Amino acid sequence: MKKIDDKFIIKTFYNELNMDELFEKDMSNDMKLLRFEKNEYLCREGEELEYFIFLVEGKAKVFKTLPNGKSSLLSFYNSLGVIGDVEFINKEVVSGTLKALSTCYCLAIPMNIARTKLTNDCKFLRFSCSRLAEKLADISMSSSINLLYPLENRLASYINELLVEHDSKTEYVDFDESLIDVAEHLGSSYRHLLRTFNSLIEKNVLDKDKLGYKVIDKNKLADLAGDLYKYVYFKPTQIK
Repeated sequence: MKKIDDKFIIKTFYNELNMDELFEKDMSNDMKLLRFEKNEYLCREGEELEYFIFLVEGKAKVFKTLPNGKSSLLSFYNSLGVIGDVEFINKEVVSGTLKALSTCYCLAIPMNIARTKLTNDCKFLRFSCSRLAEKLADISMSSSINLLYPLENRLASYINELLVEHDSKTEYVDFDESLIDVAEHLGSSYRHLLRTFNSLIEKNVLDKDKLGYKVIDKNKLADLAGDLYKYVYFKPTQIK
């Protein structure tokens, strides 16, 4: 993580995203700009969260460790995802791990300042309640996805999210982890995952060579993916 102390950039993000609509008073002077490189952790499960974070650029995935030691994918965070609303309210440690899939820029308020200045901010509290409700729905949806959707759809959605930042050319799937970890995130066995990759190859969605898996038909991939694992991020102009 790198802290960028540039008030002009911070204020530019703040104004462009209409973040003044989230607070009763201007909070831009209390914000830091944080940069996370790909594969860095924005937060880790079980740790105390130092900042209330707004992801303003980039993409990350959030997953949770289960009691059996395995991890489960919950969703992907796109720009304007919020990290810290649960911890702000309950003063608990982080409940999930968030890992950058690309370079991520975040506006962050030190948690001690957030709790001092925002505990009685009605606009911010309404916003936090809205976000918590959406996260509850998101968790419920994630559980339903793992129970009701075939692995083929879940894998297609996972791959599709990884390719969002890429251009229209054929791309190799840039997994940031082993396929054993991918299987674990998707609630599958390693063997079942490999069979599903082979199924996508037979359907001419993917191909495999010595460099790895590559997407050869993005339209078919998108059709299989649907909108699984899509994180409903907030839009400041809708919160008043």
